[in-house]
Amino acid sequence: MTDDEITVMVVDDHPIWREGVARDLTERGLTVVATAPDAAAAVRIAPAARPQVVLMDLNLGATSGVEAIEGILATLPETRVLVLSQSGEQADVLEAVKAGATGYLVKSAGVEELIAAVRRTAAGFPVFTPGLAGLVLGEYRRLAGEPAAQEAPVLTERETEVLRLVAKGLTARQIGERLTVSHRTVESHVQNTLRKLQLHNRVQLVRYAIDQGLADD
Repeated sequence: MTDDEITVMVVDDHPIWREGVARDLTERGLTVVATAPDAAAAVRIAPAARPQVVLMDLNLGATSGVEAIEGILATLPETRVLVLSQSGEQADVLEAVKAGATGYLVKSAGVEELIAAVRRTAAGFPVFTPGLAGLVLGEYRRLAGEPAAQEAPVLTERETEVLRLVAKGLTARQIGERLTVSHRTVESHVQNTLRKLQLHNRVQLVRYAIDQGLADD
């Protein structure tokens, strides 16, 4: 996916910040299809704009960013949400991820880090400010005590191998280099695994891998 194919909606209640971020994205070749000043506007605008990535603050006034995430994904389940917030508090991070956010950055991130995060989010990879990924993984390990579903789908040995590496945060190209296959072959394995497990994106794959103990291998 090239940068000019990545469409983004920016949601933030501070006009200067919102416009600045939109400008930074546009100057680096991404396409900003909409901006929104609050959660209600974001939920209303998103279905028509159909962004691939929603870059969203959490502190949005009367309606929280978490509610906006849930509202957007209810109508656009394939859209990915990357939170960009002042807060790095555990409760905020976990609530956002549980609502369906693909990643979470704090606003101290530099411009290049933000652009890279949007690109990876568009590709379906979980992206977190350093230190927050371990927090999220730890929480899902804690919650993984639920019994596994009966008659779990059977993955091939290679699909399982790719799943382990996806759970470690490697890109398709990195996985391909490690397994000596093309990145397109890796993507094919990922798509087959998503279909077998009836999942929608790599975030859900990572959660599944954690639940199955594959992320600890």
